[in-house]
Amino acid sequence: MAFNKGADITERKLTDKDLTRMAWRSFFLQASFNYERMQGGGFLFGMLPALKKVCTTKEKFSAAMKRHLEFFNINPYFASFMMGLVLALEEKEEDPNLIRSTKIALMGPLGGIGDVLFHFSLLPIAASIGASLSMEGNVLGPFVLLIVFNVCQFFVRFNLGKYSYKLGLGAIDKLTTGTKDIEKAMSILGIFVSGGLIASYVRLSLPFIFKMGEKALNIQTDVIDKLCPNILPLMYTFLMFWMLNKKYKPITLILTTIGIGLILGLFS
Repeated sequence: MAFNKGADITERKLTDKDLTRMAWRSFFLQASFNYERMQGGGFLFGMLPALKKVCTTKEKFSAAMKRHLEFFNINPYFASFMMGLVLALEEKEEDPNLIRSTKIALMGPLGGIGDVLFHFSLLPIAASIGASLSMEGNVLGPFVLLIVFNVCQFFVRFNLGKYSYKLGLGAIDKLTTGTKDIEKAMSILGIFVSGGLIASYVRLSLPFIFKMGEKALNIQTDVIDKLCPNILPLMYTFLMFWMLNKKYKPITLILTTIGIGLILGLFS
């Protein structure tokens, strides 16, 4: 069955107000989360008023409700994108099997894109900036995290639903192309932020001093720092990443770091 990509809907039944209401309701996506249908109930709840508007008969509305109450799982911030796309297909009265297969095919990729952009890129970067401000005594630290993250997620929720509804299946290709560039930019920004935080907040130095007559040679400041400043914090951070990849638990690494710090502190 071929997709009719980018086909336009000549007389759209949903207004921007309807799609904004859908975006607000998408915040309750996981309110009825369960292991049988995952986010199925929340997905239907988000679309319900708009779905009733695009279905032409009571029978079609009933069938659509039953269809969208099935198993569903996606990154919450991209739920409105899927809702808008599904509403566009329902409005065009596409084959129910096409609608169902579209949802199933896109759940995984959109979930992965959302996790990378929000959970693995935006959230750590915003949290790092907020934490660095807090450690300097700036009370704005927590608010920076909340404002940056929520401005981005509100923007995505309230715009992607309208975008996917207006473009139909053609939105998939455009979203995929755009997110690749965003992922690359976020990765570069994340590397810069991580490097700055390592140099600023990871403290690791060697306290050894060699004395030769009246002269003293500090191994850390006179040798290591002149060859490559902050190389020890960087090496320790790489060691932690390597151990995480070896399936060591984060709490184990945290307690180990504290233990090493306390032991070495006795010799400083």
